Amino acid sequence: MNILPGNLRFGAGQPVKRLEDQRLLTGKGQFIDDKPEDGALWLHVLRSPHAHAKIVAIDTSAAASMPGVTAIYTGADLIKDDVGTIPTLSIFKRPDGKPMTVPPRRLLAHDVVRYTGEAVAAVVASSRAEAQSAAEAIVVEYDVQPAVVDPVEAVKPGAPVVWPEAPDNIVGAMSYGDAAKVDEAFAKAAHTVELDLVSQRLVPSAMEPRSTIAEIDKKSGRLLLHVQSQTPASTRDVLAEAVLKRPKDSVRVLVGDIGGGFGQKTNVYPEDGIVAYVATKLNKKIRWRGDRTDEFVGGTHGRDLTSTASFALDDKGKVLAYRVTSIGCTGAYSSGAANIIPLVLGPFVQTGVYDLPLVHFEVKSVMTHTAPVGAYRGAGRPEAVFIVERLFDAAARKIGMDPRAIRKVNYIKPAQLPYTNAAGQVYDSGAFAHMLDRAVKLADWDGFAARKKAAKKKGLLYGRGLTSYIEWTGGRAHTEKVTLQATSQGRVVLHSGTMAMGQGLQTTYTQMISDTLGIAMDKIDVVQGDTDLAMGFGSVGSRSLFVGGTAVAVSSNDLIQKAREKAANVLETSVEDIEYQGGMLTVVGTDRRISLFDLAEKETGAKLSVDSEGEVDGPSWPNGTHICEVEIDPETGVSKVVRYTTVDDVGVAVNPMLVTGQIHGGVAQGIGQALYEGVSYDADGQLLTASYQDYCIPRADDVPPIVVTLDDSAPCRTNPLGAKGCGESGAIGGPPCVTNGVMDALAELGITQLNTPLTPQKIWKAIKDAKAS
Repeated sequence: MNILPGNLRFGAGQPVKRLEDQRLLTGKGQFIDDKPEDGALWLHVLRSPHAHAKIVAIDTSAAASMPGVTAIYTGADLIKDDVGTIPTLSIFKRPDGKPMTVPPRRLLAHDVVRYTGEAVAAVVASSRAEAQSAAEAIVVEYDVQPAVVDPVEAVKPGAPVVWPEAPDNIVGAMSYGDAAKVDEAFAKAAHTVELDLVSQRLVPSAMEPRSTIAEIDKKSGRLLLHVQSQTPASTRDVLAEAVLKRPKDSVRVLVGDIGGGFGQKTNVYPEDGIVAYVATKLNKKIRWRGDRTDEFVGGTHGRDLTSTASFALDDKGKVLAYRVTSIGCTGAYSSGAANIIPLVLGPFVQTGVYDLPLVHFEVKSVMTHTAPVGAYRGAGRPEAVFIVERLFDAAARKIGMDPRAIRKVNYIKPAQLPYTNAAGQVYDSGAFAHMLDRAVKLADWDGFAARKKAAKKKGLLYGRGLTSYIEWTGGRAHTEKVTLQATSQGRVVLHSGTMAMGQGLQTTYTQMISDTLGIAMDKIDVVQGDTDLAMGFGSVGSRSLFVGGTAVAVSSNDLIQKAREKAANVLETSVEDIEYQGGMLTVVGTDRRISLFDLAEKETGAKLSVDSEGEVDGPSWPNGTHICEVEIDPETGVSKVVRYTTVDDVGVAVNPMLVTGQIHGGVAQGIGQALYEGVSYDADGQLLTASYQDYCIPRADDVPPIVVTLDDSAPCRTNPLGAKGCGESGAIGGPPCVTNGVMDALAELGITQLNTPLTPQKIWKAIKDAKAS
């Protein structure tokens, strides 16, 4: 971890309004579709209508003769040109001990299609409409094969096989804990509770669908790729080395504004590779813009974890052992993080904020004939926290304990910190019981009975949900590089490899630099999304502030130090006699001084520049308590969240207003997961929820006022800012909180378990069946 001067300010914790908003709200955003066409050719992708089929033949003759068509490409064309495949991390073992094996992810399918929506051919034409019309004229002869869409069915003997080299459809497996000791504890336990739980498959819903433009720079001959990417550097490297098989420095990736990422825009997609390949093949500017259905059928999905989980408890509610068996679905192909999500990221937080050292987790990642599953806000942690939090509510109900009391019995105590959980992860800080106590007070816990009574008079069922969550942030990338420059024009410019996609990084970074250098915020520029200027890891896993922000803090200190050295030379004194304040460097005790920007004018390129690296000691562990109240109309099954209170530990918040907004957004997605959203395939692998007519996301009036309180009583100890990631917290605490609230309302009818999404039809039927029995 970087050690920085104790008097260095890293942002004053002030709720500065987002600097980005004026530009974005007045139509001055720099999104890909805002770029002029400039004679570009348009590319359209023809997708498979089948979930599993052999490609017998592709006839493009009619399409090739249609107006405006420049070229048509198939999988065979790409193989002929030695175009590579999109790699995945092959780091796991199958249950038989052999290395994991997955089908190659080609840009265009060759010989076999493995999910409905897989790209089969690409048409290049003068206009988007002409390319689309020509694609419809391509005749593909398919030999349709049986498909499997349910990961639980996929591992059963005789199930259709996605990839012949994995005949049981299992990609990888991981085991944690001691099975024998867990079995022994269950045999002796006073109480046991078990639930079958599903975190259903979701479709990320960014405002801006994916888009790509590629062209060859006329002067340098390099490939320029304009793309939406949370990780521009790795996008460049994968595209160059694995797909196009050319030197990395021959490709420049440029990312403008991104209308939402949520983890979905982390990977290189086939469409990105096809556009880049065609641009190099034709030496033309090529552009592709996905519509919303392209996102549903061709983008990565999230979640899709099926689990059986159980607690063994003593008569006081202390958990003696915790057992979970899970199947995580990867879809037909493994995206970069597809197997890491269920096999590693989930187990890392599966014990939550509780002292549960005796565990046995068995997890498998499994292929099906469905769209690939990848990172989606929280990536494994929402699924894992959902399991432990649903179990605690079920256990409390079975034993007859208050849901607060059972959690307090099991919380990790302050004296146990730093605490190593059952998966070997070290929690550096936290005050878990304190968070609960604050949330209980702010949510008016004692007033719940009166609100429930009032709802009953209206004929409504009324319930309360409680969740304590924890989040593992930062991935394994604990360093980030930035460049900071002072220019002769009086501006300070930061180049960072992290990527803005709605978090407000421009605002936060500007605050930090302004506070540290004493330079007005309107004199500071934050530049991201250009691999020629910055090559950091990017923005995934809520790492941008606590890792990227650490690099910003380091660079500010480095720039001051370099400026003091330069000023000492100019002013003919020792470095120790140079004092920096507010952009001026002064010889202590004199009026001799020089400005930071005058120093810059004397440098090559009229810039005083430092390249800096921020390093943290490990991940951060944001956590908190969420409490909600839910009302249900038993006549219709419609549920509505009417109150929502959170107390969130994000360590030191540089901009509390931005953090609060992040938590609001995450909770809204959590409400969507609990009540509304769910991907549905039919038995043949047809996506039944391929548009917002069939896939429901929450609207503004489905989200109640969310009261967020930030608690900084346990700052992070792994970085000099004391900050913890916050971007995924709401999406982790939200789903179990709302689900627990619904199940609490239904408990009086004897309904103990329903799987999300808790749709009106599902709840209405459960109520009807409960009353009938």
